[in-house]
Amino acid sequence: MLATGPATLLHPGDEDSAKRHQIMDGARRVFMDMGFDGASMNEIARVAGVSKGTLYVYFADKSSLFEAIVEQESLQHGKTSFSFDPARGAETVLRDFGRAYIEIVCRPDGGSAVRTVMAIAERMPDVGRRFYENVIALTMRRLATYLEAKVRTNELAINDCELAAAQFMMMCQATLFQPYIFQAKPAPTPAQIATVVESATQVFLARYGRKS
Repeated sequence: MLATGPATLLHPGDEDSAKRHQIMDGARRVFMDMGFDGASMNEIARVAGVSKGTLYVYFADKSSLFEAIVEQESLQHGKTSFSFDPARGAETVLRDFGRAYIEIVCRPDGGSAVRTVMAIAERMPDVGRRFYENVIALTMRRLATYLEAKVRTNELAINDCELAAAQFMMMCQATLFQPYIFQAKPAPTPAQIATVVESATQVFLARYGRKS
């Protein structure tokens, strides 16, 4: 029996985890292409490159697999590194955050994930609720916390920072997100994103910036 070198050693559970990720990656592609209703466990097994029996070892049914994908998406979004350092000026932070945020929500797999969750949320409200709380609301609260810090230093004048955070995020989406999410237009270009976010930033500062 050949000895296994250090570089090829698998820790307990690594192989199991890799197989689970392989299945989820295949399932994500099927859900994005076919939607929840159109996807089948047979097709998911085929695209993931596993047997149907192996698929059922990891996931009891299509719903549990979809929930696992939404949970993973939520965790990945939650770890997204937006720079909300209070030491940075509001104009710079808003501009940088707005661009990064739209690039994430308008990327092909990100947009498809939102479409898929929207399509199934009525039947699986817990899935929709978790996605909203762990992705959208979490980002909104992080921005609101930054805005509160800027209010304390008198750089901004805001009574309701959560409302202001939501307003800014929606302004950044203007003319970009809805046409993309409904497949009326392709993903926006960096130049298009920069133009919309710059406008949103200036409108926001005109409303909430301290007047000299």
